[in-house]
Amino acid sequence: MINNILSWAEEDRPREKLLMKGKAALTDAELIAILIGSGSRELSAVDLSKLILQSVNNNLNELAKLSINDLIKFKGIGEAKAISIASALELGRRRKESEVIKKPKVGSSADAYEAIRPYLMDLTHEQFWVLLLNRANEIIRPQQISIGGVAGTVADPKMIFKAAIEHLASAIILVHNHPSGNLTPSQADKDLTKKVKESGRMLDIPVLDHLIFSDNGYFSFADEGIF
Repeated sequence: MINNILSWAEEDRPREKLLMKGKAALTDAELIAILIGSGSRELSAVDLSKLILQSVNNNLNELAKLSINDLIKFKGIGEAKAISIASALELGRRRKESEVIKKPKVGSSADAYEAIRPYLMDLTHEQFWVLLLNRANEIIRPQQISIGGVAGTVADPKMIFKAAIEHLASAIILVHNHPSGNLTPSQADKDLTKKVKESGRMLDIPVLDHLIFSDNGYFSFADEGIF
């Protein structure tokens, strides 16, 4: 019977090991085993992967030089599995060539406004977003929280901090737009800001600002000293 990964004990399965311990815990052979899914009648997927690696002295750079025809010479490796291995190695090569994209840093309300502007420009209805920041005040990502109508939108603090916790944010900036262009905060805006800020203090995820966005400018709670 073919040694399929699904027939292994759970703690021995590379996929489960990756989920439990993280990708760095897997050996090169285990990572390749995930790609090929099953081995041959004689070898498990991991053992077959070890055999392939041994043929290139366990050197991934040399493995990347093998052609599809070279790979399918191994019993248990068909064209589809060979293509999976070659594709993964090609992605790794391209990653090395890619430049690391520097995350934009927020040092002022103007920086926050420019970062969120592409997401809120020209909208005719209200939306509520948060900028999730790391410890260096670099933007991890902008995250949409809710979509409303022309006159308002509801933002649930639980959803705000769910997004922050999921992305390991160290701080957040609240943003919502006023399609009318009126930048005066409503009492509801003030109450929500206070509520979210207090929640952030308890969770050790500080709320640095709340921007009211319009196409022609913004209102910053922090800049106006009512934060």
